[in-house]
Amino acid sequence: MNPVDVTLFLKAMLVGLSIAAPVGPIGLLTIQRTLQRGMPAGLATGLGAASADAVYGAVGAFGVTSVVAALTSARLPLSVAGGALLLWLAWQTWRAPLADQAAQVAGSEVSLWAQFAGTFALTLSNPATILSFVAIFASLSATFSGAASPLVLLCGVFLGSALWWLLLATGVARLRHSFTPAWRVRINRLSAGCLAVFALWQWVSLV
Repeated sequence: MNPVDVTLFLKAMLVGLSIAAPVGPIGLLTIQRTLQRGMPAGLATGLGAASADAVYGAVGAFGVTSVVAALTSARLPLSVAGGALLLWLAWQTWRAPLADQAAQVAGSEVSLWAQFAGTFALTLSNPATILSFVAIFASLSATFSGAASPLVLLCGVFLGSALWWLLLATGVARLRHSFTPAWRVRINRLSAGCLAVFALWQWVSLV
């Protein structure tokens, strides 16, 4: 990898990290699932968002204008579907049993793939994200060094986003056993309430 591509890769990692880091519904889900089920569940949740960021990053990096236009025109149904998914997740989080109780309930465990797929779909349901990537990659396009540069940017975005989710899941997992069951119930309820607020705000912003 030449020095220009190294610079692009590092800049793209910073982009991925900065987009993932602000606390939002995915961050809340990652924290809540890590507390409930451990680091693998939290990391799977975060990697679903990182993969969706990479998809939007690919569209932005390769300049697929038809896809951008289609996603922009589909903002209403995607936002409605995303809000509904957030409300469903809020309900599931509110009524979720604690980890030691969940182990005794048949069928209560959700597979890591399902948690990955859920946050992947949730992140994709926000087409406004792609506009951020298009704007950022447009500002970096002057330093493209050839056909491989979009791939360098794409890898950087994914790894930057994935790094944030790894750090978050690891940090929460280390503190997991410091919380009493009562506090974990409070965290579940607070997370559920915040997810519901995010869902309602997403719908209100459509008006």
